[in-house]
Amino acid sequence: MKKSLWIAFTLLLLTLMLVGCGRDKEPAAEDLGEALPADALAVASERGLSPDDIRAALMTYTPSGILDEYIMFASGGHSGNVIAIGMPSMRILKNIAVFTPESWQGYGYGSTDSETVLNQGNVNGVEIRTGDTHHPALSETGGEYDGDWLFINDKASARIAVIDLRDYETKQIVKNPLLINNHGSTFVMPNTEYVLEESQYATPLGWEFAPISEYKEKYRGLMTAWKFDRETGRIDPELSFGIEIPPYWQDLCDAGKLVSEGWAFCNSFNTELATGGVEQGNPPFEAGVSQRDVDYLHIFNINKAAEVAATEGKYEVMNGMRVIRMATAVEEGILYLAPEPKSPHGADVTPDGKYLVVAGKLDPHVTIYGFDKIQKAIAAGNATPDEFGVPVLPFDEVMVAQVELGLGPLHTQFDGEGNAYTSLFLDSALTKWSLGGDDPAGYKLLEKTPVQYNVGHIAAAEGDTVSPDGKYLVALNKWAVDRFVSVGPLLPQNLQLLDISGDGPMKVIYDMPMGIGEPHYAQIIKADKIESWNTYPEVGWDPLTQSPSEFATKAGEESIVRDGNNVTVNMTAIRSHLTPEHVPLKQGDHVTWHITNLETAHDATHGFQLGGYNISLSIEPGETTSFEFDAVNSGTYTYYCTEFCSALHLEMMGYMFVEP
Repeated sequence: MKKSLWIAFTLLLLTLMLVGCGRDKEPAAEDLGEALPADALAVASERGLSPDDIRAALMTYTPSGILDEYIMFASGGHSGNVIAIGMPSMRILKNIAVFTPESWQGYGYGSTDSETVLNQGNVNGVEIRTGDTHHPALSETGGEYDGDWLFINDKASARIAVIDLRDYETKQIVKNPLLINNHGSTFVMPNTEYVLEESQYATPLGWEFAPISEYKEKYRGLMTAWKFDRETGRIDPELSFGIEIPPYWQDLCDAGKLVSEGWAFCNSFNTELATGGVEQGNPPFEAGVSQRDVDYLHIFNINKAAEVAATEGKYEVMNGMRVIRMATAVEEGILYLAPEPKSPHGADVTPDGKYLVVAGKLDPHVTIYGFDKIQKAIAAGNATPDEFGVPVLPFDEVMVAQVELGLGPLHTQFDGEGNAYTSLFLDSALTKWSLGGDDPAGYKLLEKTPVQYNVGHIAAAEGDTVSPDGKYLVALNKWAVDRFVSVGPLLPQNLQLLDISGDGPMKVIYDMPMGIGEPHYAQIIKADKIESWNTYPEVGWDPLTQSPSEFATKAGEESIVRDGNNVTVNMTAIRSHLTPEHVPLKQGDHVTWHITNLETAHDATHGFQLGGYNISLSIEPGETTSFEFDAVNSGTYTYYCTEFCSALHLEMMGYMFVEP
């Protein structure tokens, strides 16, 4: 490109940038010329940057002190966490510890609060400290993200976690008493009345043993509706319930909204009821579960199920949870099935709640179902029961249209302008297509954009709400291959940000390596909806109960109290000292240690590590935290602040003496 064209193009982009930053009128050319660095053209030329590259840079560059417009919460996969990412900068803001210990946040390394939360997720007395997070869900009010809470599932051990977005910390983990694993979770109802969790691989309910030869008789799936109490900010297991379903392998779900509020939709695969066993000469799972041309969409009347689960005699209690048995679910009009494309993965309700999009990985089409058509088919009573007695609605009576998109359709999001976006795993591409309402001819493929590579889920700005923002779309790609500098055989995932605003084609404007875990799914919320705290409301705050701590210590009231072999340390932290600085103990003492951060300044966090005893804490401004340990080994130990909090940070330490 000629030098004059480069300059003209750069000036044009700077004009757009400055106007977008709030200028009242377009700046004069001479002003832009003065603002343009003399070497900008040389930099672009030396780096081989195209006009599209420069445009992308201007769209995503976020100067220091300028805040991101959106926050994306992405699952961290088998890292067991959730990752908060700013958009459009695509900078990692926080790695939220959930199911796995995390030393920087002091999560699971001695802190009594975090140990209490993690222990809620133990399984039958076995300590679980791993996780496989898949589907984060933001709390909703009226079908809109409200910025209060975030939920995330652990596929590996069928657990659900609650994160408080006031401080971005995990407050609760609930273990499903009937399931070994989950997948179609977490998904919330439009007012967060229930957090939905569905099983994936069929097993006997309640962790019971049954041989695989009794698969049809004793293996089952389960839809669980966890009741969420906004007042306490906790899931209430006492008011939660499950719905028994056939031993198909359930996958992804979505909750109805507006006209379909109170219903939920989940797809499934392995309607073949394959049980594997290549070592016995049986077909492998990947072949056995992919033989039929169709699988089943699961359709749940959650509101009706809640009524039944509250009626004595209509449910059973299994491992402490109320369960609506499959026969009762059919009899009460709670559960229906509908044929769906082969090996589906996505089940996504349109913003108006009128339609449901299902993508079949082994079918090049997406299939659109009408909620009104589903209701009419139920009323018509023309369903044919499957082999477990669940009514299967006629496909032609519930289907509105099918759109051929490409190879491996996976997941669909919406932009609020009447368009849908679907990922193509095998094509490594994103598609944009039009929603046609009740008119099958109105559903048309509009464009296809390549991404790198093997895209799974996608996330659009506010894309799961009743009013999506459009503007941005993120492709959560499984492979990076040649996109980044080599870091060895284990590569990062590649999150690609796309511009979907305006009438122009979709464009990738940022590649973001994610080297923490494998993000599966994400939700994107306007940042100004979240009212997070800069400091805790008062000095001496307990983050687990979100109330003043009974162990808060004021300045001048620090102490070491001995009661036989039990020693209690009441400590304070403030720049630049920990008080007390000497803690004398005797070998064999049981120690309970409380630390209060006296700071009230924004970002004045103190850390605490005690060598030799696996203690690591993060103490945010105003927080009181506690830990316990047995002084099993004698010796002289140091403890110190791990956050570089002042010029005298290295002097912020003390000695713990354990006398033999």
